[in-house]
Amino acid sequence: MLTVHHLENSRSQRVLWLLEELEVPYEMVRYARDPQTMLAPESLKAVHPLGKSPVITDDGEVIAETGAILEYMLERHGGGRLAPPTGTADHRRLRYWLHYAEGSAMPPLLLKLVFSELSPRAPGLVRPLVNMIARTAQQSFIDPQLKLHFDYWEGELGKSAWFAGDDFSAADIMMSFPVEAAAERAGLRLGRPRLAAFLKAIHQRPAYRRALERGGPYAYAAD
Repeated sequence: MLTVHHLENSRSQRVLWLLEELEVPYEMVRYARDPQTMLAPESLKAVHPLGKSPVITDDGEVIAETGAILEYMLERHGGGRLAPPTGTADHRRLRYWLHYAEGSAMPPLLLKLVFSELSPRAPGLVRPLVNMIARTAQQSFIDPQLKLHFDYWEGELGKSAWFAGDDFSAADIMMSFPVEAAAERAGLRLGRPRLAAFLKAIHQRPAYRRALERGGPYAYAAD
């Protein structure tokens, strides 16, 4: 039986969603974040040396990284579903978004989170200095980079109904987390109606709702 090692409030929610869309049977081991650090528990290192989620085990093989997991699932269990035909321009778009979501979209969002948390966590005496540095970093680099990416996503959704063509695909599942995180942390919805419609559409999918029921706490699902 395929097993998903799932961390609450994390990117691994996408793996559950894909499996629910494909109607592939799976078992799930759920992990709670440390309430103080919000990091994954040490027990995940027994599954993969990095101790990160998502990670799956299937037929004795351990597979980590969301994009790699989604590609594996499409190849092994997809049966042509949730992917445009191989060799087409839309299939190349699918592959692009599977890599782009973590390789390009998430780093500035992570920087936004980190710099937003610097000042509240700083000792009182240095907090004004830390706040100034964090604010400068966000205004001069992070926020412009986020706007660049958000406008790019909005424009791409103007070319087709979904990220990899006119049919819903794994590309949309992969891009869901960056878009949800951006809506939660960085004002994504302002002036971007296509992205707002994308969020509404994915949150209404029955498989998405089933994945939420199985996965537990997930902060980014609210519309």
